[in-house]
Amino acid sequence: MSSVVMTREEREAFLSEIHIGVLAVERPGRAPLAVPLWYDYTPGGDVLILVNKDSLKFGLIRQAGRLTLVVQREEWPYAYVSVEGPVVNDEDEVPTDEVAMNVVRRYLDEPDARSYVDQALTPERARLIRMRPDKWLSNDQTKA
Repeated sequence: MSSVVMTREEREAFLSEIHIGVLAVERPGRAPLAVPLWYDYTPGGDVLILVNKDSLKFGLIRQAGRLTLVVQREEWPYAYVSVEGPVVNDEDEVPTDEVAMNVVRRYLDEPDARSYVDQALTPERARLIRMRPDKWLSNDQTKA
C-alpha cells in the first residue's frame, strides 16, 4: 500500500486552495477552542487570518502564541492538511485593505468582498494574524 501522506508541494498547494479553515488554539482549563474561519495562504509563505480584536479567538491566540489550522476536502476522495505554527507578527497589526481584500475575495465575489471589508474589517476592529507553518499533517485518499 502506498503512502497517503502529501509531499511538501502537494500539501502547500492544497492549503492554498479555497477551503473553510478550522482554527484550533489552546484554551487554559478547557478543551482547545476550534472555530471555522477564512484564511489566505501562498505556498512557502505564512497563513494569514483576519480576526476581530475583541474576539475570544484573538485573545487566546495572543496568549498561546501559536495555533493550528485544519482544512479538508469533504467529498470523496477525502483529503486534509493540518498545519501548526507560531504567530510571527505584531499582535496588533491592522490588515491593509489589500490584505483584507485578498483574504475575503477568496470567499466572496468582488462587490460583496468590498462591502464586507468596509463594514466588518475596519481598522478599529480587525487584526491580522500571520502564522508560520512549522508542523504539518496530511492525508490524500487519491493516493490510497
